[in-house]
Amino acid sequence: MHTSTFLQDLAIVMIVAALVTLLFHRLKQPVVLGYILAGLIIGPHTPPYALIRDQHTIETLAELGIILLMFSLGLEFNLRKLKAVGLTALLAAVLEIVLMAAVGYELGRWFDWSHMDSLFLGAMLSISSTTIIVKALGELGLAKEHFASLIFGILIIEDILAIVMIALLSGIAMTGSLSIGDIGSTLGKLSIFLVTALVLGLIAVPRLLAYVARYKSNEMLLVTVLGLCFGFSLLAMKLGYSVALGAFVIGAVISESRQIGKIEHLIEPVRDMFSAVFFVAIGLLIEPKLLVQYAFPIAAITVAVIVGKVLTCAFGTFIAGNDTRSSLRVGMGLAQIGEFSFIIAALGVSLKVTSGFLYPIAVAVSAITTLATPYLIRSTDKLVSGFDRLAPAGFLGALEVYTQWVGRLGSGRKMSMAGRLIRKWSLQMLLNTVLLAGIFIIAAFFGRRPFPWLPEALQEPAILGSIVWLAAVLAGLPLFIATFRKLQALGMLVAELRVTQANAGARTDSIRRIVSTVIPLAGLVALVLFGMAMSSAILPPANVLVLLLVVIALLTWVLWKSSIRVYSEAQVALEETLSETKTDPDPDPSPSPAGLLLGASIEQVAVAPGSPAERRLIRELQLRATTGASVVGIARGSASIVNPGPDEELLTGDQLLLLGTPEQLTRARNAIAPMAAH
Repeated sequence: MHTSTFLQDLAIVMIVAALVTLLFHRLKQPVVLGYILAGLIIGPHTPPYALIRDQHTIETLAELGIILLMFSLGLEFNLRKLKAVGLTALLAAVLEIVLMAAVGYELGRWFDWSHMDSLFLGAMLSISSTTIIVKALGELGLAKEHFASLIFGILIIEDILAIVMIALLSGIAMTGSLSIGDIGSTLGKLSIFLVTALVLGLIAVPRLLAYVARYKSNEMLLVTVLGLCFGFSLLAMKLGYSVALGAFVIGAVISESRQIGKIEHLIEPVRDMFSAVFFVAIGLLIEPKLLVQYAFPIAAITVAVIVGKVLTCAFGTFIAGNDTRSSLRVGMGLAQIGEFSFIIAALGVSLKVTSGFLYPIAVAVSAITTLATPYLIRSTDKLVSGFDRLAPAGFLGALEVYTQWVGRLGSGRKMSMAGRLIRKWSLQMLLNTVLLAGIFIIAAFFGRRPFPWLPEALQEPAILGSIVWLAAVLAGLPLFIATFRKLQALGMLVAELRVTQANAGARTDSIRRIVSTVIPLAGLVALVLFGMAMSSAILPPANVLVLLLVVIALLTWVLWKSSIRVYSEAQVALEETLSETKTDPDPDPSPSPAGLLLGASIEQVAVAPGSPAERRLIRELQLRATTGASVVGIARGSASIVNPGPDEELLTGDQLLLLGTPEQLTRARNAIAPMAAH
C-alpha cells in the first residue's frame, strides 16, 4: 500500500510540475516559479482537497534535491574565477551580507516578530540566488560580460559565507545564544574542516575520477560521482555539519577534475529531477491565506531586498575599483533571493525555532524578486544613462578619478623576491598547521567512539586514545617535517636579510647562526604545543606519553626522507590539479562537412612516448584550433573508436586517424611528435 501511495504522490508531483513549467516556459518565465506553483496547486492548503497523501515522503525526496542542488552549485565553484575577481567579490559580498542581514533583522523587529524570526529573516535576505542569476544571464546572453564575471565571483563568496551562516544559525537555534567564543570556535572548526576536505579532496578525487574515466563508461562515472556526493554529505552530517555543506564542498572538489564537462552533463538530469521535487515541496508548505495576511510584510521585504542589494552590491563593487556602469550592473543582477534562502528557512522549520509564516514569506519574496531580475538587468543601461545625465559633473569626475586611482594602486603593488618567498612559505606553513589540526580533530572524533572489532582489552579509553593519538601523529608526520623545514629556510632568509655587516660588524656570522637556529626551534616548540592542545581530548597519560614521544622521535629519524617524499608528491599533485587547463565542455562548432572535406586527406599518426598528446584529452590538445586537422578515429590495440568525443584521453601507442589538408596534417604531425623530435 505504501508503495502505491508513494508512486501516486510522485506521479502527481511530476505531472503537475511538467504541466505548470511547460506553461511558464511558454510565458518565458523562470521554471523554478513553476515548480513552486505546482506545489501550491497540489498542496494541503489549496482547496478543494490535497492531492498528496504522504507529504513526508516527498519531503525526504526534497532533501535529496537539496543535496544535488548544493552539489551542482559546488560544481560551478571555481578557484581561478575567484582569484581573478577576489577583492571585488570579497568586499561586495561581505558588505551585502552584513548590511542586508541587519536590514532583515530590523525589519523583523519592526513587524514585532520574535528575535529568532528576525534573525532568520536577516540571514535569508543576505544571500542572492546563484541558480536564478546564472539562468537569467545565460538567457539574456550576458554571461561572458565583465560584470557577469564579477557577479559570479560575488556569488562564490556568498555561497561560502552562507555555509558559515547556516552553521552559526544551527548553533544559535540549539543553544538560544552564541557568544564570541562560540562564534570563534564554530568558525575555527568549520575552517579546519573546509581546508582539510578541500586539500585532501583535490589531491585524491581528481585522480580517482581520471582512473574511472579510463573505462569510458558514463554509468560508472555517474555512479562514482553520486557516491562521492552522498558519501561526503553523510560525513559532514556525522561531523555535525549540514548535508548541504558536504554536498557543496565535494562539488567544489570535483569541479577541479578534468572530467568536469562530462560530469556536469551526466549529473544534470538527475539534479533537475530532484531539484524539481525540492521546489515543489517548497510550494507544498505555502499557505495562501498567510500570503494574504502578510501582504504588507511581503511587499516591504521585497522593496528592501531590491533596493538594499542594488545599493550594497553596487557600492561594494565600486569601492573595489570598478566603474559606475559595471558596479550598477552588478547590483541590479544580484537583487533577489533564492535557493539558499529556502534552505535557511527550512533549517528554521526543522529546528522548530521559527514561526510558520516565515517560510511562505521567503518563497513569495523570492518569486517576486526572481520575476524582476531579468527586467532589472535589462534596465541597467537606462539607469546608468539617467545617473550620468542627472548627477553633477564634478561628482562624476570624482568617481572616475577614484576608479583610476584604485586601478593604479592595484597594478603598482610589487613585492621583492624575498617578500614573495616569505609569503609563500608562511601560507604553506599555515596550510600545514590547519591540516594538522584537521587530523587531530578527526582523531578526537574517532577516539571517543568504540571500535567493536578491537579486542576488549584495547577498548579502554586511555589505551584506545593512545593508539588513535599515535596514529594521528604518524599521519601528520609529513606535514610536521615539512613545516619544520620551511621554518629552517625562513630562519636562514631572515638572518641573511636582517643581520648585515653594517649592523652586526665582526659578529655577523655568529648572530646569523643564532637567528637561523632560534626561529625554527621556536616554531618547533609552538608546533608541538599546538598539537598537544588540539589532541588534548585523546592525549595519553604522562608515562605513556613520554614513551610514545621517544617512539615518535625514532620514527621521525627513520622516516624523515620518506615523509619529505610523500609531502612533495602530495604538493605536486595538488599543484597539478589546480594548474590543469579546464576547457568548455562544448568546443567550437565543427566546420561544415563540405568545407572540411574539400581538398582534405586522411593520415594515420601514432602517439609515441614523450608526445605532447600523451595522456591528454582531445579537447586539451586543441589540435583543430592550432593546426586545422581533426581526429576522426583512434585505433587502440584491437579496438577502434570512430569519431571520438572531446573527452577522449589519448594513450601511448594510439594510432590517430587525422583528417585535413596536407598543410594541416603536417602541422598536426609536428604537434603530436615527441618533444625530443622538435
